[in-house]
Amino acid sequence: MSPTHLVSRRAFLIGCSVAASPLVTSVTFAAATGENRLVIILLRGAMDGLDVVRPIGDPGYAALRPTLAAGEPLNLDGFFALHPAAAALMPLWNAGQLGFVQAVATPYRIGRSHFVAQDALENGAGAADGGMTPARDGWLNRAVGLIPGATPDTAVSIGRERMMILDGAQPTGHWFPSEESALSAQGQALLAALHSADPLFAGPFAQAQTLTQTANLEIPRDDLAYRSFGTYVADRLRAEQRIASFSVGGWDTHQSQARTMSDRLASLSETILSIQSGLGKHWDTTLVLTMTEFGRTARENGSNGTDHGTGGLMIAAGGALRGGRVFGQWPGLGEGQLLAERDLMPTADVRAYAAWALRSMFGIEAQALQSQVFPGLDMGDDPGLVL
Repeated sequence: MSPTHLVSRRAFLIGCSVAASPLVTSVTFAAATGENRLVIILLRGAMDGLDVVRPIGDPGYAALRPTLAAGEPLNLDGFFALHPAAAALMPLWNAGQLGFVQAVATPYRIGRSHFVAQDALENGAGAADGGMTPARDGWLNRAVGLIPGATPDTAVSIGRERMMILDGAQPTGHWFPSEESALSAQGQALLAALHSADPLFAGPFAQAQTLTQTANLEIPRDDLAYRSFGTYVADRLRAEQRIASFSVGGWDTHQSQARTMSDRLASLSETILSIQSGLGKHWDTTLVLTMTEFGRTARENGSNGTDHGTGGLMIAAGGALRGGRVFGQWPGLGEGQLLAERDLMPTADVRAYAAWALRSMFGIEAQALQSQVFPGLDMGDDPGLVL
């Protein structure tokens, strides 16, 4: 591993706590010139976009979701309302730094497999038959090679496993403290003694120990862990890195969705807000995009949950965002408007929004985005995602 892949002791300590979390997986960074920053968060399990941003103005919504439509969501624009568990994000909405894209999907259409759909999302290439492309590299890796001034040799993936999204021809490192993440009691005592003599690292070490312990509890949400994780990502983006990508699991809500969604959204909100806080003034030139493999059924099921669907939701945040609105074309939930009479009909390719983000933030040419980064994509008109 080259010197550019070395991490500081502080990064190591927080990295240990992140790696211990069962819900947060690999973190990938890439360096580039300029001040723009892009964060891609993959939400594994298929987040229910109709629950996160509820189309309360559509008369079909309450009929399809008599249980899940209950509660008091937060009004966004009179037609859409935000799940109350994401209330912490409302100041970003009011500041024009939060937005949503409804009814988006990848080209994957012939099934509803999490594994195939997640590969399609990370690979970014569309197959002619709507299935899965055989390519095994990631669209963000291909994009890094096209960003003017990028230094892809300084990209590093942190976590238990690599993410396909940044795997490929552009070299990246991968770091996971497998031996040090499960120290014995004696080892922890020795390491604590070592760091206690250094005021700069005593605090972060104590925090990492706390997070390592709490991350293994059967609690779906831990505010401290998610705040520290977001702070760690922000620390790297304040330095030489300009692109970060990581994934968060736990979004498969076949049953008891109300409880699971509340926990997941609260944690995601913590992460986004900690990135904002950690970046400080650099938040103004940052765009955060969340993407999920597919949406969920328009109708709730008999277990107070939803099943695998098609059209989904993208969440966008950041000071670089032209937010305060819900992007996209709403397809409706009435008779004849659902895909196969069960799913939200996709009206846009989720890759198009990612492509326009890369175009706006890093100046990659549209032709290269459509032929190399997202083969087979028609970007269409600029949706105006970025200021």
